This record gives sequence, C-alpha cells and structure tokens, in this order.
Amino acid sequence: MSSLFPALTPTAARADRVALRFGERSLTYGQLHGAAGSLAPRIAGAGRVALWATPTLETAVGAVAALLAGVPVVPLNPRTGERELAHIVADSAPAVVLAGAGDELPAALAKPERVDVPVTGSAGELPPEPAAGAPALIVYTSGTTGPPKGAVLPRRAVTTTLDALQDAWQWSGDDVLVHGLPLFHVHGLVLGVLGPLRRGGELRHLGRFTPQGVARELGSGATMLFGVPTMYHRLAEALDGDAELTKALAGARLLVSGSAALPLPDHERITAATGRRVVERYGMTETLMNTSVRVDGEARPGTVGVPLPGVSLRLVEEDGTEITVHDGETIGEIQVHGDNLFTEYVNRPDATAAAFDGDWFRTGDMAVREADGYVRIVGRKATDLIKSGGYKIGAGEIENVLLDHPAVREAAVTGEPDADLGERVVAWVVAADPQAPPSEEELAGHVAAQLAPHKRPRTVRFLDVLPRNDMGKVMKRALHG
Repeated sequence: MSSLFPALTPTAARADRVALRFGERSLTYGQLHGAAGSLAPRIAGAGRVALWATPTLETAVGAVAALLAGVPVVPLNPRTGERELAHIVADSAPAVVLAGAGDELPAALAKPERVDVPVTGSAGELPPEPAAGAPALIVYTSGTTGPPKGAVLPRRAVTTTLDALQDAWQWSGDDVLVHGLPLFHVHGLVLGVLGPLRRGGELRHLGRFTPQGVARELGSGATMLFGVPTMYHRLAEALDGDAELTKALAGARLLVSGSAALPLPDHERITAATGRRVVERYGMTETLMNTSVRVDGEARPGTVGVPLPGVSLRLVEEDGTEITVHDGETIGEIQVHGDNLFTEYVNRPDATAAAFDGDWFRTGDMAVREADGYVRIVGRKATDLIKSGGYKIGAGEIENVLLDHPAVREAAVTGEPDADLGERVVAWVVAADPQAPPSEEELAGHVAAQLAPHKRPRTVRFLDVLPRNDMGKVMKRALHG
C-alpha cells in the first residue's frame, strides 16, 4: 500500500474510523481503501488522469485512487472557461478523466476515456509504490501572466510538506479538519484532503462555505479549520451576536488561513471575540508550503511565520544578491529550496529554467524578515512592489492600514506610472457605506499618520466590489484606471 497513506490499509487500526465526510455522505478508512483500491487497478498505467474536481466525495476518492495507482493526477476546476480548459487538457494530455457518475463534462473532455469514480468496492492488486521523485500531481497555475502552466509536483513534495506541517502544527490522527475549500488547488486538495488522510484523521468538507457550517462542525468535534481570508472575513463579520459561532471558534485547536494575506482587522476581530489567534502560512502551487506560524511559537499577525523543516529560504535583491540583514524593513524577493519544490512545468523547459536561480526557486513574492526569522510578505513582485520617489513600498502594509479605517470595507493597492515619482500609490476602495465614502484626503492622511508620508495613496478609486478569483485573491491585473 502507498506510503503516502500509512493509515489506508485493510488491517489498519483506524479501518472503522471516518476518513471523509461530505455533508451526509461519509467513508471510513476501510471503505475508502475498498473504493479507491478498486479504482486504482483500472487506471494504473494510464500515463496521466484528469480529475473533475467538484467538492464531493468522488473527487477525494479519485485523487486517492490515482495516487495509489502511481498515476499523476491533473485536478480540473469545473468553473474553468472553455478556452482555458481546452489548453489544460491539450497540454497535459490525460488518457482518462475521472468524474462523479452524475457529472456532465464539457466538450474539451470528450477525448479522454471517462471513468466514473466509485464510492464502494473491494481493493484489487495495486502496483508497487513509485519512487519519491515520481510525479504525484500536475496542478495548473492561475495563468495571470499567460496561459496556465502545469506544475509537476513529485510524491516527495507532498510527503515533505505534510510531514513538515505535522511538526509545525502538531497535526495528529486525532484531529478533525473542517473546510469548504475547492479541491482543484493545492490548499484544498493537498493540505485539506491528503493532509488528514496521511495523519489518519478525519476531513469534514462543507461543500459550500458558510459560517453556520463552520459553527456546526467545530461545535461537534472538529478541531481544525482551514480557510482563505475571504472566509475569515465573513466569520469575523458573523461573530457579532452569534454565540454559537463564537464558542465554536474559541474551542478550535487550530485556525489556519492561507492563499493570501489575512488583513489585520480580521485577525483582531476574531481574537477579540474568541481569544483564538489565526495562524498564517505561506505556500505556492510550485512549492507547496514554505513557512508557517508554529503552534508552539508566537502567533504574530501580519507574518507567515518561519521556514518549515526542510525548507531553505532567502531574500535577494533585484540583481540576485542575497540579503543577509534581517531588520524587518529591507524588502527582497523570496527564494526557496528543498524537497517541497515542483520538478518542472509541463512542456515548458524555458519557463522551468527561468523559474530557478541555480537550485533556488524564484517565488516572485516580496518580503521582509525579522531578526528572529519571521517572514512578512509585502506582495507580489509584479503587482505589489511599488517604486515611488526612490522608495520600495509594499502594497500589503498600506492595504492593512486602509482596512483599519472604519469607513473602508475592502481595499487593494497598486502602483501606476507617474512622471514625477516613477510610480504613484493608488488605492482601490470599497466603502463601508457607499452613500458616504471617505474622502481621498482622509484616507491619504490616515495612511501617512500610521506608516510614512511617502506611502500615502496619491489616488483613491472607489468600487462596488473588488475582483477576486476562486481562492479569494484580489485580481489586481483587472484593476486599472
């Protein structure tokens, strides 16, 4: 049986324990072993399989079956547009597509053989465990700078990341994880499905995220919650007057936020109401997890903690020179090295070569590092590093200050060309009361007083809503004057 899932054996002591629960449907470890083990021999040797990744039991079983079969799995977002989906299918060339029996598949998936994922069955004979460097998943990036690229994640990257998080979060088989994340991304699938199964714990997937669902599951035995900032913002807003939700969050062992920075006001509202700190971690499709706040360390809002075991991390200047001073002020690009890294982009040797500086992966994320090793991300190099008047300014710290203003509901910060400054700071704001928005002067003064005058927005633009992707990240490339 695959060493990815030591608890998933017919003789495991946890065979009668629930492994997966999606709404009213659930599978024990024994039942999951039977269902995934019956599918694995049917797809072994398929080359690659695509997975129609709906938030269902079938998606989890399909992913486990492919990994047991030693076949790389390509998770597909069911909401992907026709053109992008056609590119992903042509690029990855799966021989098989796994789907739920009732799923309707688009025309782009007409060529691969369709195999419906069973949720019952008896395990057949499985192939031997592949080498640690063998591909486990091919996950496509969001495609913000061109067509999505398929990042090949080896089996060692999955085990390295999940075992490092076991250490950082004291994650055990007694933990019960609840989340409502999509399953086509590494956050929801690798951390949120494979993580509990590797530990021998339980996953309760909400299907669709709601504060009520979180309160119900955390209030009935779940110990951990994974979410993205949009979800935690909704929880923070729902806490007022909701005693059940407050009690449920207060009783959780671990609250984890990822995929984007959690604004400081939401950190503070949740902590004030529940006494619990939200832990942030930092990862990417190509690297899985790089850093996290540890449960035995200081939960310092605004940081993503320290490098995980087995991960080397450095900050570099634009010319590649390593930044050796850790003063919490000097901004550099994060580069990482370790067994958590992907091996290549499918069919893109040029992009693969460009992504590395020797053995170091260029993340494109800009950060500062504290003297004790804590990392604070200030934004993406391409969209969040603003060079204005000779200063390097991180968009993230300005966004946090804007969000602390009572008249601001949402905020994003970008840079725009300026003849005098090089770039000027532009704030995109959703007002708490659209009928009475704050003035540009008020917001600029608020930022200048909290940070520094050169970091104040020179332009403020008001929107009804910020454009976000499926993971809740603001799509800054869609923001333009």
